[in-house]
Amino acid sequence: MAFYQKTYNKKFGVWYPAAMTMGQPVPVKQVAQRLSAMCTATYADVMAVLGNLPGVMADFMAQGKSVRLDGLGTFRYTLDTRGVTVEDDFDFQKQVKAIRVQFIPQREGPATKGGTATRGLVPVGLEWIPYDKALQEAENQGGTSGGGTGEEDDGDHQLG
Repeated sequence: MAFYQKTYNKKFGVWYPAAMTMGQPVPVKQVAQRLSAMCTATYADVMAVLGNLPGVMADFMAQGKSVRLDGLGTFRYTLDTRGVTVEDDFDFQKQVKAIRVQFIPQREGPATKGGTATRGLVPVGLEWIPYDKALQEAENQGGTSGGGTGEEDDGDHQLG
């Protein structure tokens, strides 16, 4: 199940649901344990691969390529820049504010207009429950949760 919170956008004066996370991120060791239980690779093998994946991806992206991981999506470098009005003032080093990695989730299904495509990371029939309710249930059971941002926001949440 996934969690949402009712959020208010001051700029547009509307309420909308925003996806929320509970607790701390799942550590790579836990991901490796789950993956090794699902296949013939040992925990150490999975950790070795996952440990080297970021460097390999960065190397390919530094060569100007995007990296597609089947079932997950595609990663590529993008630039956050400021422009100049006169071409002679163009200076790459001065104009680049940040280098970012863009992730585009893999889509499955029709890619034509009007068709319905699904994202590989979003399971069919995903159940959404209110974050506040989940937080209350966790507190009643003595657990800890976190990850909320409060009720007010300026409105840049995406649900998938």
